Amino acid sequence: MADDAASITSNDVITGAAQTRLRTIIERIERLEEDKAVIANDIKEVYSEAKGEGFDVKILRKVVSIRKKDKLKREEEEAILELYMSAIGM
Repeated sequence: MADDAASITSNDVITGAAQTRLRTIIERIERLEEDKAVIANDIKEVYSEAKGEGFDVKILRKVVSIRKKDKLKREEEEAILELYMSAIGM
C-alpha cells in the first residue's frame, strides 16, 4: 500500500468533486466513530449500574449475546454443547 502512495504522480490528481465526496465520507465515518464511542460508554455505564445493583455482569453479557443469536442457531449450539458435556461425563 505504501508503494501505491509513492507511485502517485501529479498526473493522478483527484478531481474536485471526488475530493469533496472523499472528505464527506471521511467526516461521516469520523462522526459515526464518535457516536460509537459514546454508545460504548453508555453501555459500560449500564453494566456498572447493574453491577452496583448486585447483578453478575459476566452473565448479563452472556444473556445479551445469546439473545442476539437466531433461535435455531442458538438451539443448535446448545444441543452440541450438551452433547459434548455428556460425552465427557459432565
